[in-house]
Amino acid sequence: MTDALTGFCLLLIVVGMVPTLMAFAQFVVIGWHGLRNHYSQCRDYTPRVAFVLPAWNEADVLGSSIDSLMSIDYPAGAWRIYVVDDASTDHTPDVMREKMAQYEGSVFHLRREKGGQGKAHTLNHGIRLILEEGWAEAVMIMDADVLFEPLTLRRMVRHLADPKVGGVTAYVKEGSYPGSLLSRYIAFEYITAQAAARRAQNVMGGLACMAGGAQLHSRENLIAIGGAIDTTTLAEDTFTTFKTQLAGRRALFDANAIVWAEEPDSVTALWKQRVRWGRGNLQITKAFRELWFHPNRSALFGNIGFGILWFSVALMPAFALLGSFGLVGLYYLWPAWAWEAFSVMWSFTFFSYLFQTLFSFAIDPAASRRAWFEGLTFPGLLAIAVMVTAVIGLKPFADGDWKHPQYWTLRDIAVQVILGWTAISTALAYGVYRLDKAGAPKWLRDPLLVLVGYGPLLCAIAVGAIIAEVRNADLKWDKTIKSGKARIQT
Repeated sequence: MTDALTGFCLLLIVVGMVPTLMAFAQFVVIGWHGLRNHYSQCRDYTPRVAFVLPAWNEADVLGSSIDSLMSIDYPAGAWRIYVVDDASTDHTPDVMREKMAQYEGSVFHLRREKGGQGKAHTLNHGIRLILEEGWAEAVMIMDADVLFEPLTLRRMVRHLADPKVGGVTAYVKEGSYPGSLLSRYIAFEYITAQAAARRAQNVMGGLACMAGGAQLHSRENLIAIGGAIDTTTLAEDTFTTFKTQLAGRRALFDANAIVWAEEPDSVTALWKQRVRWGRGNLQITKAFRELWFHPNRSALFGNIGFGILWFSVALMPAFALLGSFGLVGLYYLWPAWAWEAFSVMWSFTFFSYLFQTLFSFAIDPAASRRAWFEGLTFPGLLAIAVMVTAVIGLKPFADGDWKHPQYWTLRDIAVQVILGWTAISTALAYGVYRLDKAGAPKWLRDPLLVLVGYGPLLCAIAVGAIIAEVRNADLKWDKTIKSGKARIQT
């Protein structure tokens, strides 16, 4: 019986390593992006583009977003801006009257007098009118606060010169000015989750998500997927990405096409935003459940590697908890093996962390210069201490003194905390969120976040998303409030 339990604990430890292994593998795959990309099929191509901006009480950011769009480098008269107003109750209509007068014939206000149905319904109102009008050859779905660099649109539409491409997404960068510790953590996260991960997915042959902040579609692709955005999930951008590729067209990421957005400046706002994203991923997982691990049904989404990658993100906390339970369980069954397993697991985690962090610094040097501290402390200072403990081979017992634990001695408790740190750090990160929600000042919140780590905070948020989805909480456009702090930063 003991042997079976020991084997089971070892299996849990291996399963717990899956997210780390998949993240490391993605960074290795990036090396092929220089050889396997879509640039050779691109050409100078300038179709007529309709920008669709869903807006609900976005008066503080709409003006700068429209001004940014109207200053892009693109043939005059070949792009239009459609702001789809979801019955805003602020002065959004006043801003729109001003901008329509300033950019007559290029900016349009599509107001829904009865709103509140959500972002997807708001987008569909605009998309339906645009497709009926017939002017647009391509449609750019974006957020109302996003700022485009001058060449971004050209760099995106060049891929649509290939009729096999249905959609293209840009590199969304965190652009809050002035920045904060939290915004810089997000900026570094976006290097890993977009500049790195989506390059790897280009190499793999398909994207998991075209970011809703800058998602370009050919007219033909929008019509092929039904001429509308999915309204049944909280991840309409991911759903559209899946449908694009299942309809036989490619979805691509162009890291040279850059847009800037304002991201949350409080843990509470970040939690709300990311729980929505996490729930959306879980809903997508369920909606396409017949495809996972069935290559005969979908070459991309049925691919075993892609499936493991998807689930390692969607169910990240489950993997983390299983790994911690495996290590602690093994400690009670075979203490010496537990410490050896810990050393292997966390040593690899340390070298993977170093590799990914340094690689990220090389991928986006400009963002890394602003967020170098946040990049280094991403897993948390305490997690780095745990990694160093594994790397240097520090042991809590002298050689030959390995024996079954006494369970509640101070030494045993300390060992179990180290072995179960992945789960414990997730719980502590939830504590940071609760402090922030209770109104704790930044001078207290920020040092705690550095100690516990932004990575564990993302894991805690994923737990929150799973709980919300299991509870079947209401699906609504619980949008993040923006204050117009985004700037194009060079």
